[in-house]
Amino acid sequence: MGARKHNRAEAIKEARKSVAIAHLNNVPTSPYKMRLVADMIRGMKIELALHALQYSSKEASNKLYKLLRSAIANWEAKNEGKRVEDSNLYVKEIWVDEGRTLKRIHTAPHGRAMHIRKRSNHVTIIVDSRIASVETELENK
Repeated sequence: MGARKHNRAEAIKEARKSVAIAHLNNVPTSPYKMRLVADMIRGMKIELALHALQYSSKEASNKLYKLLRSAIANWEAKNEGKRVEDSNLYVKEIWVDEGRTLKRIHTAPHGRAMHIRKRSNHVTIIVDSRIASVETELENK
């Protein structure tokens, strides 16, 4: 590995120390419905995102609420000694990928068949501190 490549790899590894990631796989809702809720909290502060998810009427918000709590717990495990309230955490990235689709056949009139697609999705959320991200950007310049 060359020096430039090695330095870049070390910088990425150092940047990931302050970032917490949580995954949720094979959620039995359609990706479209989950993306509606994910778009709602993207870029929000953690406290506001938790409140928005807690009081949302969408079913997908319950699953994202638990996932966000998991990401916060992962951040706390990485950053022992730091308080969540003081660190100015926010939802840095969140994305919803399409998962497995279960295909079923439903009978229809006149001897026909209708296809039923039961979709699922995978959700990934990244939580970061605004203070740490500003410091790393200044170091890279």
